[in-house]
Amino acid sequence: MVGGGEGAFIGAVHRWAARLDGEIQLVCGAFSRDPENTARTGASLGLNADRCYADYVEMMRAEAALPADERMEFVAIVTPNHVHFPVAKAALEAGFHVLSDKPATLNVAEAKALRDIVSENPHLAYGLTHTYLGYPLVGEARRIIEAGGIGKVRKVFVEYIQGWLATELENKQADWRTDPAKSGGSGCMGDIGTHAHNLAEFMTRKKITHVAADLTTFVDGRRLDDDGSALFRMEDGVKGTLSASQICVGKENTLSIRIYGETGGLEWHQEEPNTLLRTYADKPTEILRAGQGYLSEGAQAGFRTPPGHPEGYLEAFANVYREFAQALRNEGAVATGIDGAVRGMAFVDALLESSANNSEWTEIKT
Repeated sequence: MVGGGEGAFIGAVHRWAARLDGEIQLVCGAFSRDPENTARTGASLGLNADRCYADYVEMMRAEAALPADERMEFVAIVTPNHVHFPVAKAALEAGFHVLSDKPATLNVAEAKALRDIVSENPHLAYGLTHTYLGYPLVGEARRIIEAGGIGKVRKVFVEYIQGWLATELENKQADWRTDPAKSGGSGCMGDIGTHAHNLAEFMTRKKITHVAADLTTFVDGRRLDDDGSALFRMEDGVKGTLSASQICVGKENTLSIRIYGETGGLEWHQEEPNTLLRTYADKPTEILRAGQGYLSEGAQAGFRTPPGHPEGYLEAFANVYREFAQALRNEGAVATGIDGAVRGMAFVDALLESSANNSEWTEIKT
């Protein structure tokens, strides 16, 4: 693992998720730019001190020198955005698989450069941790749509609403997310809008091709957007709207999506992840629930407990890690690989361009 030392939020979540199914073991790390932080973090995790490295460059070199049955197999990148590309590049070039936090890079140019590196190393896997794809009912919705269960898709509404940045806030998480040098050209849209974009494309199996966006910075002195909305066009004539905001007071982590086709619709809310609503033109709405036998085999495989025992964010994250482990054993593919990583950054690029040009329709160029 690179990043995730003392004081970090997401590193611990990655570690819990990775070990939930007993398929992945943390063996080494460069957890912080502060060597003492790295040493303390490694000690708290029970790692050997000689495999807690001062920086990721040293880690790649030292691990590559170990016998094949002892060295790490893949690197989890859990740093702020500006470190994603150099760590992924170093890992791939040293012969290690990569599972990275999103967005993939600081900007679209880095994402395309990373795509070139991945293509030059076809024996190595690259994945992006879009956690919400790990919810089994998200996959169930995708399968229903793919099977024609709602007819031809026409309309998508997706939003990701938070309130934690409604005022000026000084802490480690807020500081890097509002710093262009560490977060990239976008704040809110790069942080959570990319999740909404990824979810819409995953569930519909359609790519967003154009956006007309309006990004705003509401908090005085903040250098990046903290709110935004966009109309979007998808393949096959699908239309939609996407909203993301971090200034909606009182909102926690409200990611939701509604998809409508010619004969029906689907609705899912991340804060109520064990329910999927399915609507019809000529009969009552169905409430599909987690773990039930009427769900597809693919959805069933994603649950660990019987119906009525709610599973949530950590289990979804664990599904992402389990899927990556299966990909390394050639038992499947990652949900979001390098092409999705580039699409995410190109989406942000198009939003910024559109908003700067009075919400002009802008093509997403990958």
